[in-house]
Amino acid sequence: MQKLKTSFYAAGLMAMLSAGTAQAVDKAELIAMGKAVYLNKSKGNCVSCHQIEDADATQAGNQGPPIVAMKQRFPDKAVLRAQVWDATVNNPLTIMPPLGKHWILSEQEIDAVVEYVYQF
Repeated sequence: MQKLKTSFYAAGLMAMLSAGTAQAVDKAELIAMGKAVYLNKSKGNCVSCHQIEDADATQAGNQGPPIVAMKQRFPDKAVLRAQVWDATVNNPLTIMPPLGKHWILSEQEIDAVVEYVYQF
């Protein structure tokens, strides 16, 4: 199963590279993309569960922890990314959907969301 998963990811990466979609994005663009994904209710829908200072108070939910002090809570950004990719690894009973594992967000969108929330 692990070989199949690795092969699948490698094939996806090769397809992205050959299609020219793997473009270098600067940090400001990545943060802007992350904010757009975070606040978009038709994408990851992060704002429906997590309060963040950029969101209108009527938009943000309170099911998940608020997005504050992310650098202190996750000193290693890779750990935060893994949490966004699949929160069920650390907590099988979480209500947070595995955004990467279930292909709700693309790898680039996950990177962007992580970069966006990491600034808080």
